[in-house]
Amino acid sequence: MPSQKILEEKKGIVAGIKEDLENSKGTVIVDSRGLTVEEDTALRVALRKAGVKYVVHKNTLVTKAVEGTSMEGLTKYLKGPSAIATAPDYTSAAKILSEYAKKYKQLSVKGGFCDGEVLDAAGVERLANVPSKEGLLSMLLSALTGNIRGFAVAVKAVAEKKEHQGA
Repeated sequence: MPSQKILEEKKGIVAGIKEDLENSKGTVIVDSRGLTVEEDTALRVALRKAGVKYVVHKNTLVTKAVEGTSMEGLTKYLKGPSAIATAPDYTSAAKILSEYAKKYKQLSVKGGFCDGEVLDAAGVERLANVPSKEGLLSMLLSALTGNIRGFAVAVKAVAEKKEHQGA
């Protein structure tokens, strides 16, 4: 049986994992077995630049951390080596890990969690394809300016028609 000191350390680790998961808006679980040191380093650098925390924990500790929470469904993805990416936004972890999974065949996305819902690998892929906040705002702005421009052209055409009729 483990000593009291070890048990306390593990409780602290479980609490830290739980806090990371609760503070994350987008979580992705991957199996990174087989990546070379260079590939793993490149992946970690890309994740770090996006503000994504990427950690390998024992599956039993992660299972304890999600017990009794809405993330409990993640336990089915905690088989074999698992790395967990927790992001401050909904899509960055999914985007980066999906991109690297296509680039490095050894990396496989197992599942994830976003907005109160447990996602399978296909769900993480769909999340990865959602445009970023900036992209969505750009699309909205484009739609709005296009409508305003169309309205301005129509008003100008009506004004010119009335001008020609009056002349």
